[in-house]
Amino acid sequence: MLGRKSGGGNYAYVSAKVKAKKTSLMGDDAYGKMLMMSLPEISRFIGESGYQKEMAELAGRIEGIDLIEHATYRNMARAFSSILHSSQGELRDMMSAYLTKWDIWNLKVILRGKTYGADAESIREDLVPAGRLDSTMLDRLLSMETDKEIIAEFGRMEHLEVPPEAINAYKADGCLRDIEDALDKLYYKRLLMSTDRSSTPKRLFQEFIRREIDTINLETILILKTEGIRGDDVMKYVISGGREIDKKLATQLANADSVSAAVNDLAQLDFYEDIKEALGANTGSLKDLVAGMKRYHIGQAKKFSHLYPLSVIPVIDFMIHKNIEVDNIRIIARGIESGIDRDTIKGLLVI
Repeated sequence: MLGRKSGGGNYAYVSAKVKAKKTSLMGDDAYGKMLMMSLPEISRFIGESGYQKEMAELAGRIEGIDLIEHATYRNMARAFSSILHSSQGELRDMMSAYLTKWDIWNLKVILRGKTYGADAESIREDLVPAGRLDSTMLDRLLSMETDKEIIAEFGRMEHLEVPPEAINAYKADGCLRDIEDALDKLYYKRLLMSTDRSSTPKRLFQEFIRREIDTINLETILILKTEGIRGDDVMKYVISGGREIDKKLATQLANADSVSAAVNDLAQLDFYEDIKEALGANTGSLKDLVAGMKRYHIGQAKKFSHLYPLSVIPVIDFMIHKNIEVDNIRIIARGIESGIDRDTIKGLLVI
């Protein structure tokens, strides 16, 4: 028995486990050090900072940026899988549903890679086998020749069907946006449906996911607006189930002539304070707005994990921060390999 169960899940045990894991995550000072390093020095640094096993496993086969990217994603997948396998009851059910996001991620990576003619090994370095599909199942998808075969097999594995209209749109213009959008909508629909509100941990989980949907929808609306897309052409990409951004508000934002014209509508949102400065700057830079929404999402996870330590939120909080750590390492490594100046790389980090 992995600790005493609470409300259908061993929350105390798993919360203690992720709390210990979170203390080993890199701090801002580590990123500052890496920004001053060469690629080989970064490899050595992360090999001494929690990624030892993965770096050692892969060092004989690959090197440089490929080694860093493979090792960081493999490490993250193992961390998430370890937490899932330690969970029980409703906690395990919620975590399993939440982690299917990586199955969706992996399908997107495979489809994009195949579309652009990337070889299997290049595609594999961006896969994160942290969901229901393990490495063997992902290799099966990688071995398939056509996107039709890949989508059909993924549907059988995940017991879902990508809407025919999304597939037809992809066939018509060769753009994966409609398929990716359909997958995101299916993920959040199934995630919300998989969890009722019969217990406090479940209610907290739903509340957190609905806030996440809000931030995703706002980012989508703003991105499309900067591309000159408005109205129904925006609304078809909005995910249902948000906490604050309902269909009415989403429609108002989608129909606004510009980002600045939508400020009054945005002012009613909980995370308005996190994006107000970027909006007021009126620079047209989406980067600062997206960064503000990410800070809000991260802050919510941290706040909820402290308020409700015996819930699923501390686990999600760790996963978010672990994902950020891996993304930051990869951004630094890629930036340095590409010769980008340090200040520009630093501006891309989530700190």
